[in-house]
Amino acid sequence: MNSEFSGTRPAPNTPSESIDTVERSAFRAGFKACAATMPGICAWGMVTGMAMVKSGLTVWQALGMTLAVFAGSAQLASLPLIAANAPIWIVFATAMVVNLRFVIFSAAIGPHFGHLPWYRRIWCGYFTADIMMGLFPQRFPTSTVHQTGGKVSFFNGIGYPNWVAWQSGSIAGILLGSQIPESWNIGFAGTLALLAVLIPLTVNRAALAGVAVAGAVAVLAAGLPFRLGLLLAVILGMVAAMLVDGWLYKEDA
Repeated sequence: MNSEFSGTRPAPNTPSESIDTVERSAFRAGFKACAATMPGICAWGMVTGMAMVKSGLTVWQALGMTLAVFAGSAQLASLPLIAANAPIWIVFATAMVVNLRFVIFSAAIGPHFGHLPWYRRIWCGYFTADIMMGLFPQRFPTSTVHQTGGKVSFFNGIGYPNWVAWQSGSIAGILLGSQIPESWNIGFAGTLALLAVLIPLTVNRAALAGVAVAGAVAVLAAGLPFRLGLLLAVILGMVAAMLVDGWLYKEDA
């Protein structure tokens, strides 16, 4: 007798239900891994939103920038250049160099998503952030590149909450920036958020060298016009990390 009319429930699709369980578990694991950093990310987004408005952007320009760019460091690096009417090529070059780290992130994480169609890889690229590079390889190291189960869900479990936290803080900073008193020291909370992201990424001597060189150059070159010291710090920090990484590779070989 057809189960539809007999009152009995059809047997569950065990493989499908098992896959759904794995994906839900992976999403929860991703959310749990990043949850502690979300208040700091929100605070850093608020700092960036306030900075955009105080740099002379209109509310709509600032909203468009935070939704389209979704890269706090590039936004903050380009704002003083925009405010100083710097040539457009300097603004673009600065933003591109500051965001070069995402090329490295993509090279490390991208192979795990090679099975996805191109439009889904682009979607994942938009949500890739610093915190992703700190957490994703811990659960899925290079040795699991051919494994597919749970990767997208774990990625989404980090990427979506991170996006919501950032945009919530940024939009609040844009809309309420003029009403938030300086005594709240929101900027310090944003700095703590960056440290929370930076520390998990400093996993070897190459990364430590990059951080040390970039930090030292940023301080020494703080007086350069258009805040080009930040651009110089990023470039020299990346060069230092690459040199040390190459030296370590030769040493291991």
